[in-house]
Amino acid sequence: MRELKDPRIQGMLTVVRVEVSSDLSFAKVYVSAMEGLETAKLAVKGLTSATGYIRREVGNRLHLRKTPELKFIADDSIAHGMEITKKIETLVKEEEDAN
Repeated sequence: MRELKDPRIQGMLTVVRVEVSSDLSFAKVYVSAMEGLETAKLAVKGLTSATGYIRREVGNRLHLRKTPELKFIADDSIAHGMEITKKIETLVKEEEDAN
């Protein structure tokens, strides 16, 4: 949603996962940022303030009769994944240097 102009929502944000209740009335949206957890937390504040707009857009784009109530939650899985990747690359390089 590139239309959001809130300065708190910046950088590369990713929706990591969405948990929807069985009756489809609530959805927890987990958001992660490449810059880390603090950026994701700041973005969640911006997304929370734009919840009405986002909900309307989701309903319109997915042609839903009833759009779930959205709750945004900061997640650090992208940063965690990047750390793991760096560690693996370091181990591979050390292995190559040893041979």
